[in-house]
Amino acid sequence: MAFLMRHAAGRVAPVQVMRTHISLVLLAGDRAFKLKRAVRFPYLDFSTPALRLGACEAELVLNRRTAPDLYLAVHRVTQEPKGLALDGSGPLVDAVLEMRRFDQECLFDRMAQRGALDAELVTALAHVLAGFHAGAATSRRHGGADGIAAVLASNDRSLRATPLVSPAAADDLARAFDQALARHAALLDARRAAGKVRRSHGDLTLRNICLWNGVPTPFDCIEFDDALATIDVLYDLVFPLMDLCRQGQPGFANLLLNRYLDEQDETDGLAVLPFLMAIRAAIRAHVTAAQAVGLPDAQARPLLQDARAYLGMVPPLLAGSAPVLIAVGGFSGSGKSTLAARVAPHVGLPPGARVLGSDRTRKHMHGVPPGTPLPSQSYRPEVSVAVYAALRQQAAATLRAGWSVVVDAVFDRPAERAAVEDVATAMRVPFTGIWLDTPPEILLPRIAGRSNDPSDADAAVLHQQVAKGAGAVGWTWFDAGGPADDLRDAVLSRLESGTAEPSGVPSSIASIKGAHHA
Repeated sequence: MAFLMRHAAGRVAPVQVMRTHISLVLLAGDRAFKLKRAVRFPYLDFSTPALRLGACEAELVLNRRTAPDLYLAVHRVTQEPKGLALDGSGPLVDAVLEMRRFDQECLFDRMAQRGALDAELVTALAHVLAGFHAGAATSRRHGGADGIAAVLASNDRSLRATPLVSPAAADDLARAFDQALARHAALLDARRAAGKVRRSHGDLTLRNICLWNGVPTPFDCIEFDDALATIDVLYDLVFPLMDLCRQGQPGFANLLLNRYLDEQDETDGLAVLPFLMAIRAAIRAHVTAAQAVGLPDAQARPLLQDARAYLGMVPPLLAGSAPVLIAVGGFSGSGKSTLAARVAPHVGLPPGARVLGSDRTRKHMHGVPPGTPLPSQSYRPEVSVAVYAALRQQAAATLRAGWSVVVDAVFDRPAERAAVEDVATAMRVPFTGIWLDTPPEILLPRIAGRSNDPSDADAAVLHQQVAKGAGAVGWTWFDAGGPADDLRDAVLSRLESGTAEPSGVPSSIASIKGAHHA
């Protein structure tokens, strides 16, 4: 430690030191030097110089998958005739990992706390994670029901060692987790057989994601135990989902899930998502509680409060929720996609419903990014028929997995409205149809103001829609000319009450009381 302090101080002074239970990190100028502590725990062994060197080398290789610019080199600390040296020829004394230093305020947990995250960053994170998981090495030896059973056993022991639960409460919790595992064991094993268990990050909390050169960058993955990090890709994904929910950012959690699923189709695994989120919440609970051990009451109290909040997420996630299908229709510019995105986080279990939109589906079918304009022939009637059919197929598959769906499309043809209702009937789930009613003089400026939008609709398209009309719409009508938050609250209030408007009669948002506030 003293040797490294002198080495780091040669670059810049002063040197800051960060300590964890397994590492020491020296911060000096634009560099960070990470030293493994000579410790041994049931889940890791850093007790010898050779083991610490191997862990540093593994950390370098594994983290370069997602953060190649941050992880620079591993240095051997050696004993030389004149004292310790880096990368000398003498006997190995220790090892140190050299990294680029970044601003701690660029950690995603801090950004979430101060409201610095936005939809563009969350969408970029989904893209990074989907690409990372797609390229990660698969395994059929790890994960599955056996892998989750081992995690549950470890969680049970760890929770019982904290003041969070009484013995009786711990018994009840263990029983609930075991019952959930029994329900999902076959699916977990099937996903492993399908190659969905991969050498992932393993500790993908928001504090292990930073914004580096404008790109969301996961770092500090689990390097000391392949079994802990070779997991179902959804088990990796649920950590940031759970953290965002806990940070009071349900909209971003829902956005992260949806943009990830747009790129990496894991619809078959949605049934197990709440169970996996509950496991991650329990892990955060006992880890946070363990950090409070030995601290003064003033420091321990907020940690224990946070741990209890994480543990409080577990019961509703394990209890489950019946899926529903919601369809949002209206002419171009009426705010269908905006409403769907704002309503979805509050539908079903966290992080909320799957959002399926005709614009994104059309772009996906043509193999282009959502913001790339398509030629006019991509909007021929037969193409639109195929888009609506694809939406129904995706909705049915998602509902079959036990997950709620919000579908947004124009739905100006009675046959398309009837067809999406038929999906709910076939899947035996409740259906709600929402029609957004807005005067053309409000729709036109909205369309004109779009940029990099999945929709290619212009003023001419809108005029065609209005001229043709939508026929008798038997869905619940809402005036979509006001603020988006008011519309969201009105729709959520109506969904909670279960009431519906007569066909073709617009709702007055101002007259709706008891609006749901997110």
